[in-house]
Amino acid sequence: MLKVTDILKTKGSTIFAVMPASTVYDALKLMGEKNIGALMVIEDDVLKGIFSERDYARKVVLENRTSRDTMISDIMTKNVFTVSPGDSIEHCMEVMTTKKIRHLPVTDHDKVAGIISIGDVVMSIIDSQKETISHLQNYIAQ
Repeated sequence: MLKVTDILKTKGSTIFAVMPASTVYDALKLMGEKNIGALMVIEDDVLKGIFSERDYARKVVLENRTSRDTMISDIMTKNVFTVSPGDSIEHCMEVMTTKKIRHLPVTDHDKVAGIISIGDVVMSIIDSQKETISHLQNYIAQ
């Protein structure tokens, strides 16, 4: 059974984050530079929230706010769902599907250990299925 730690081994555990006092503009700039769809909001090594493209669209654009004048703390998602390195990929898929979210921070003993996206989870499942198919083909060919 695949675990979150398997994704982090492949993806890496690089953490891109902003502080709650950062502007939305600065967060969007970092997201663009790193080609990512969400940033964790961390202060004093504590996960305070998450900021995603969805937050930007719904809480800045649709509310006629400006990116340069809006603080992340004003629009970030504060109720963050997290997973641990030992959680199964199936559990992650269930959380993402039921909560309608695309990113899950990974915490290990209350410390941020990384983040996984729905794309990471799907790719992990596809890779696992390819491996299973290959094993079955080799077994049949014998």
